[in-house]
Amino acid sequence: MATPAPSAVVELLKPITWFAPMWAFGCGVISSGHAPTGQWLVIAAGVVLAGPLVCATSQAANDWFDRHVDAINEPNRPIPSGRIPGRWGLYLAAGWTILSLIVAAMLGPWILGAALFGLVLAWIYSAPPLRLKRNGWWGNSAVALCYEGLPWFTGAAVMAASMPDERVLLVALLYSVGAHGIMTLNDFKSVEGDRAMGLRSLPVQLGSDRAARFACLVMALPQVAVMVLLFAWERPWHAALVAALLAGQLALMAHFLKSPRARAAWYNGTGTTLYVLGMLASAFALRPLVQGLAP
Repeated sequence: MATPAPSAVVELLKPITWFAPMWAFGCGVISSGHAPTGQWLVIAAGVVLAGPLVCATSQAANDWFDRHVDAINEPNRPIPSGRIPGRWGLYLAAGWTILSLIVAAMLGPWILGAALFGLVLAWIYSAPPLRLKRNGWWGNSAVALCYEGLPWFTGAAVMAASMPDERVLLVALLYSVGAHGIMTLNDFKSVEGDRAMGLRSLPVQLGSDRAARFACLVMALPQVAVMVLLFAWERPWHAALVAALLAGQLALMAHFLKSPRARAAWYNGTGTTLYVLGMLASAFALRPLVQGLAP
């Protein structure tokens, strides 16, 4: 039986996608209000869980169940190109799922619960019969939650060894909602293949221009809500920083909206960077609130 080359396995697991959940996990650690002293091994294990394990599992599962779509959109991907032969794509996704659960169980019950929830979402996103990605509304919601909200929750829960503060949960949820727009940007690269295979991404359902405007709105409004909350929680400098980062995004959005399909990848590399910096600013704003040090 043919086996895949290590380089093909790495490509299947898409390390470039691990950044978002690892960053969100770090924001959770910061926002928890707990000092990292003596917790570095646990934090490192949590970062690995968020990126190289859970996120990588979702990528492997998605590529396996998307192999027919990728044969149209991205024929050089490891599975349609034959570099991941036979059913190895499925075996790798299953193996990474088991490994993720083992590591999560070692980090405690809250982490295991979050990881289990995220892994279930990862599988039903791609696998029939639910295959949430067939509809951009449901599929993007699932991915946004897995990429932002769940890792943020996990980072805060690892540090607190309990349910995180409700303000932490609220901000994590808002940034998850905004990430729905980021997920929509990723759909612009595969409109033809999605339409041919019956996948109703938002660009397919709404058309490129309307989907782009909707994505920008969804990214912007939660950040406005975060700004309002930070002002209400007497963190005006952090709120002002989030506002400045949003202003930069709005300027970039205006350029993106002139040619959404051509500039979606460009916006992902520019505007999304400002978005995640706002997440970090918000995490630092929450830290003294949770510690009870803020006025």
